[in-house]
Amino acid sequence: MRGSRVWMATGNPHKYREAREILSEYGVKLGHLRVEKVEIQADDPEEIAMYSLDQIEDGRPLFVEDAGIFIDHFGGFPGPYSEYALRKIDLPGILKLMEGIEEREASFLSVVAYRHDDGRMCFRGEVKGTISRRIRGTNGFGYDPIFIPDEGDGRTFGEMEMGEKNAFSHRARAIRSLGVWLADAE
Repeated sequence: MRGSRVWMATGNPHKYREAREILSEYGVKLGHLRVEKVEIQADDPEEIAMYSLDQIEDGRPLFVEDAGIFIDHFGGFPGPYSEYALRKIDLPGILKLMEGIEEREASFLSVVAYRHDDGRMCFRGEVKGTISRRIRGTNGFGYDPIFIPDEGDGRTFGEMEMGEKNAFSHRARAIRSLGVWLADAE
């Protein structure tokens, strides 16, 4: 499907720009369907992404992406409730909760739910890392300024340019899986 067009349904322009850059590697043109999707509260990000996808009445090939940060010390919280936690207590609140905690391991998980003529499918991407002790960097969005990926050089995602982050982020991995599938489907 090189040269094909798919659509990303999101109200988040940051996610769209990241996805557009990644899918361009596969010759896929990405359109932006601006929607505020209904997001159910569930423990499984795949269930959330599929539900959101099913709420969009549009016949074009499209996908939604749902992501969360899973902090080991808190049993995976906020996980699929990451957006809610960020809205309520923001990054300073997350760091306050982690004061004095040495166990700072976390992972970012992204799920892409894709719909096309032949059905639906999900692609997952994960990256492991740690929560920083302070907010570092102004790039990216969400939890990027407090997440230090294990595969990086000690910087948070918020300290990286989009291309650097897209080399190995959770979202990049999920969207690259979609890109590979689209390229193989031609």
